[in-house]
Amino acid sequence: MAAPAQNLRINSDRLWDSLMEMAKIGPGVAGGNNRQTLTDEDGEGRALFQKWCEEAGCTMGLDQMGNMFARREGTDPEALPVYVGSHLDTQPTGGKYDGVLGVLGGLEIIRTLNDLNIKTKHPIVVTNWTNEEGTRFAPAMLASGVFAGMHTQDWAYDREDAEGKKFGDELQRIGWRGEEEVGARKMHAFFELHIEQGPILEAEGKDIGVVTHGQGLSWTQVTITGKDAHTGSTPMPMRRNAGLGMARVLEKVDEIAWSHAPHAVGAAGHIDVYPNSRNVIPGKVVFTVDFRSPELSVIEDMENRLRVEGQKIADAMGLEIEFEKVGGFDPVKFDEGCVEAVRRAAERLGYSHRDIISGAGHDACWINRVAPTAMVMCPCVDGLSHNEAEEISKDWAAAGADVLFHAVVETAEIVE
Repeated sequence: MAAPAQNLRINSDRLWDSLMEMAKIGPGVAGGNNRQTLTDEDGEGRALFQKWCEEAGCTMGLDQMGNMFARREGTDPEALPVYVGSHLDTQPTGGKYDGVLGVLGGLEIIRTLNDLNIKTKHPIVVTNWTNEEGTRFAPAMLASGVFAGMHTQDWAYDREDAEGKKFGDELQRIGWRGEEEVGARKMHAFFELHIEQGPILEAEGKDIGVVTHGQGLSWTQVTITGKDAHTGSTPMPMRRNAGLGMARVLEKVDEIAWSHAPHAVGAAGHIDVYPNSRNVIPGKVVFTVDFRSPELSVIEDMENRLRVEGQKIADAMGLEIEFEKVGGFDPVKFDEGCVEAVRRAAERLGYSHRDIISGAGHDACWINRVAPTAMVMCPCVDGLSHNEAEEISKDWAAAGADVLFHAVVETAEIVE
């Protein structure tokens, strides 16, 4: 495969201007964005993306999950396309770059190829995956999951938001339900550019993260039941304090994750306390433990130890404890050939880089099941994401998009 010349770069000013223009749609209250999936704002962002793609000469495809596919033709009608993209939806208090950089970085590849009149053997398709965030309709990465055969379309359509509105109905309402069968497309490869959403690259002064693996995830819902009672009149020896039981279990969660450092992590991200009154001893708590690791055996060990240690604590305190696995997915090992294309691109361009494991879930993690896949990461300030204060530099965005351009175009094969 012919690699792009070393001096080829994307137009960093145009990419940055596009990011800022998209950020005007669904502005947040603190400088970020609230463009949740299948809202009117999501529809407006999609329309702007489609407009830009059509101006760049692409044809737009739309499947029954609302996934968008902007295609630039290749010279070989038999060659499978190289796909690139991410997502345009955001958290309710999201940043301007999470997902969006990957979509608009893909569009910038098309624009740059047009500027330079470069043709590729394989078509290149820029993708916007629907509902990556999962904040309105759980779970995350919903539409890419249907595409990869992880969920059925009917099940996805039945997902409800907090107001009881169904995914399928809202997709139809905003006018972005296509006719194309989901998952019918075949890919030569898929690449996704994303901000790191963690502090490693910035702390080490690296321009690029070459993503080799995606962490697996396990969500376990834990319910501890004691007895709610008056905080003032119940003697200490006679209390069955579910809140205290939770505190001791959470110490074990931290201890378990540390025992598999540096790559494993664990925390409780959702906690409900009952009756949640300032003068009542908690009689029941429900919380979700999130364990992640790039190794399935480590995830399984952490899950098992949570159950064993949690049961010991409950027995010692006269409490009842229940465990229910409510979600998760296996670790991902990205395609070695695609990963090497990203690594070569970073080296060709002179960007400092390191191999990295993605701690967050991404659409690429599902697509890796049906096509050779790799990811490019760039730093973000203080590792902050899923926050309106999320920030990156223009140079970081350009570096990530440059590497994405070279990896994608090398894989799509320049026609001399």
